[in-house]
Parts: sequence; C-alpha cells; structure tokens
Amino acid sequence: MLNGDNVLGKRIPFVLLTNGGGVPEEEKAADISQMLGVEVCADQIVLAHSPMQKLALEYANKHVLVVGGRGRRCADIARRYGFNNVSTPNDVVAWRPSAWPFMDPPSGTQLSRSDGRDYSNHPFQAVMVFHDSFDFGRDLQVVTDVLRSRNATVDGEFANKQSIPLFMSNSDLVFSNDYPRPRFGQGAYHVCLRAMWDALTGGAPLEYTLFGKPNRVQYQYAEKLLDQLILNAVPSTDITQLRTQRRVYAVGDNPAADIAGANGAGWTSILVRTGVFAGGPGANDLANPADMVVDHVMDAVEWIIKSELKHTETDAASKRASRSEPF
Repeated sequence: MLNGDNVLGKRIPFVLLTNGGGVPEEEKAADISQMLGVEVCADQIVLAHSPMQKLALEYANKHVLVVGGRGRRCADIARRYGFNNVSTPNDVVAWRPSAWPFMDPPSGTQLSRSDGRDYSNHPFQAVMVFHDSFDFGRDLQVVTDVLRSRNATVDGEFANKQSIPLFMSNSDLVFSNDYPRPRFGQGAYHVCLRAMWDALTGGAPLEYTLFGKPNRVQYQYAEKLLDQLILNAVPSTDITQLRTQRRVYAVGDNPAADIAGANGAGWTSILVRTGVFAGGPGANDLANPADMVVDHVMDAVEWIIKSELKHTETDAASKRASRSEPF
C-alpha cells in the first residue's frame, strides 16, 4: 500500500525505525524483505545505533570500547561506520581472563581477540554501547573499570570520577518478543550501570549521551533518510519547502519510545495494540498519548492513507478557492 497500491495512487516514502540493532542495516533490510515479500533497502532502516555513525568523525582513529551484541558483530559494525580502533569487553577478558572470571573461555569459533594488546597500557577514549549486552556482569565490570580509571584503562587506579565519554543506543527498559510478557531491554543494562556507578563512586552522576527512540537525534536521522528517498524519486524536489508542508506519521507499539519520540518530533503518532501496549478499545496511553490508537499496523496504514486523502482534497479545494475571481 505504501509503495503505491492505494487510493491516492502514489508512493508514500517510509523508513523503519527500531531500537534493535547488533546487525548491519543491509542485513536487517534483507531479513525484512524476505519476511514481508516487499523490497526494503538499507537506506530505509534506522537501527538504534545507526545515528552513532556521526561519532566516527571524531573517533575514527581513537581507541573505543564497543559493547553489546553477539561475538564481534558490533565491533565489525563500528568498523563499517568508520571506527578504526575498536575493542570489546570480550577482548579484555581474552587478554586477562581474571578481569571477569565467571565465564567459560570461547569454544569452536574464537569470539574474541586481544590483538596482542596490553590493555593496561592502551587507554580508551570513549565507551559506546551499540546493542543489548549478552553478558551483563562482564560488561558492567569492564565498562565500570574503564569509566572509573584515572587513565581510562581497564586496570588503572580508580579515581571514582568519569574519565571518558559514554554513548548508549537504546533506553528501552523492556521489549516484546514471542514470550507472553515483555523482556528486559538495553535500558535495563543502563539502570544497572548507573546503579553500580552510584554505589561504587558515591559522587557525581554518570554522564552519557543517548541515541535510539525516543531521542530527537533518531528522528532527525530518519527525516534525512526520508529527504533522500524523496530526492531519489524526484530529484528536482525543493526539500526545504517540502519540510514545511509535509506530514510525517509514526506507527509503534511502545508508548514510552515510539509515541513519546514521535510526539516530540512533531509527527502524527499512531499507537498499535500488538506489542508493549495492550490497552483495550478506546484506551490510550496516559503518559504518552498517541494521536490515534488502532489494533494493528494495517489499520494504521489505512488510517494514514485516509488522512492523506482528506488533506489532498482540502488542499485542492483551497487552491481552487485561491484561483477564484471575486464578483
């Protein structure tokens, strides 16, 4: 329907925003295309860590600790983004297993490597949490060590003062999957990390920069992708003028992420009852109310197209009125 099979007879550009990640945008697009039988390209995908690409402008050759995901996948993604000097908590444990003695060494395919580095003499310049932790304990320990260290190494003397910046990509406390109740998301790791920081330092609160929904940076990134999709279709489009006229709709199931972010970005928000939100007929989220609540995504798309049809008819009527000559 969005690709043109609708009463408007036109394509409606769309992007897919998720607070998930841990894979390249190209891989996510291929998976969705296969599942839906509709081609989706990488330029239509916004993962939680997608806007973190801009950090490579500053940290391209600086040593960064990349956290989250399976094995070295997030480290590989970081390199694709332009980060050329990346290590992971598992690399630290491979260098010195006593850094986190509560895990078995990797078997089969080697999941980590220390690259011969002596991490006691190889300081970090930033910590970046790209995706959900697959080992909360290990990642809490290593990240806290680095942030507390006077020289930003994993075994430096603790100064109990934050030594380097921290960037995190997804504050969702819970998310939905096929389990009947929501599961802990990356936001749960954030809560644990802040609690450990407060308990260990007793000083200033942990400082960090957040990406992912509902943060404005995520929606600004999506808007740029929408601009590019429009320009690809109609190169002569005046994007500056279009931005003042266009309407952007957001469909989501998580009020605290999807709806809060859409409302903050000035988009029209549509809440669906197919995930985190499970309110009955007539219900809306009290903390982050949506402009519209429907049962599922198809209902949302149909409502969007009807809304656009009304706007089109209203705009046409206004143009006719403006061309009318007074008696």
